[in-house]
Amino acid sequence: MRLKLSDILDLLEELAPNSLAEDWDNPGLQVGKKSQTIHKILIALDPTLQALKTASQIKAQLLLTHHPLIFKPLFHLDQEVFPANVIFEAIRTGTSIVSAHTNLDRSQGGINDMLAELFGLQNATALQKLTDLDNHGVGLGRIGLIPESKSLDEMVETVKKKLGLQTIKLVGRRDQPINRIAVVGGSGGGFVSTAAEAGADLLITGDLGHHHALEAENFGLALIDGGHFHTEKAALSLFTDRFKKIFKNRNWEATIEFFQTERCPIRYR
Repeated sequence: MRLKLSDILDLLEELAPNSLAEDWDNPGLQVGKKSQTIHKILIALDPTLQALKTASQIKAQLLLTHHPLIFKPLFHLDQEVFPANVIFEAIRTGTSIVSAHTNLDRSQGGINDMLAELFGLQNATALQKLTDLDNHGVGLGRIGLIPESKSLDEMVETVKKKLGLQTIKLVGRRDQPINRIAVVGGSGGGFVSTAAEAGADLLITGDLGHHHALEAENFGLALIDGGHFHTEKAALSLFTDRFKKIFKNRNWEATIEFFQTERCPIRYR
C-alpha cells in the first residue's frame, strides 16, 4: 500500500480523536500536505530543530511529535526564532510535522496507559474520567495497584531505573508503604487532590512545585517527580512500539523510528 499522510492522520484520529484534546490544545497537522507519500516516520517528544534535522538525516518524510509545534496564532514568522525556524526548515526539507498531544494523553492505549504499563499497574483506570466517556476508559492519568507492596524508597529506585534518571524529587517517608499508584505523564501537579481522593498512596508525574508538595503532605500522599520530559518520553517510546505493531497488522510499508537521543533541555549538576 502506498501510504499517504492522510492515512496516518486518519489512524491517529482512530487511536486518539482530536475531540479528546483540551480546548487550548492544537493536535494534528502542523506543517505539510495530506497527499504526501510517507515511507519513514520519526517519533519524538518535541518538534525541535534538532528533531527535524534528525528526521531529514534519516530521510523521514514525517516527524510525529507529542507536543505541538504551534499552540497559538502566529502573527509574524521570524526565521531565526522558534517555531518559525522549524516551520521554514520543514518546508525546505519537505518534512511534514504532526502532533498528538492531550488527545493521546486521554485516549486508551495512549501516553498514560503506556505509563501505567511501564510501572506494572494492574486494573488501571482513568484518574480523571471524562463524564460522557467514562465507560470507555478515556481520561487523564491512570490509577491502579502494583502486584506487591513496596516502600517509597523502593519505588524511587524503580522510577529512576524505568525513566533513566540519576536524581529525583520526592515527598513522603522513606518507609511509606505503596500499593496504589496514580500516574500522570508530563505536568500533573494539579492532580494531587484527585489522586489522594481516589485512594492513591503515590502520585508519579512531573513539574511538581512547592505548593503541590505541601498539599500532598496534608493528604499523606507520597509524590515522585520524574520530570515532564522523562515521564512522557518513556511512555512515548512504548507507544512507538504499539504504533509499529498497528502498521504491521495493516501491512503498511513504512519504517518507524523513535528519537532515542532526544535530551531534556533542563540540566542538573
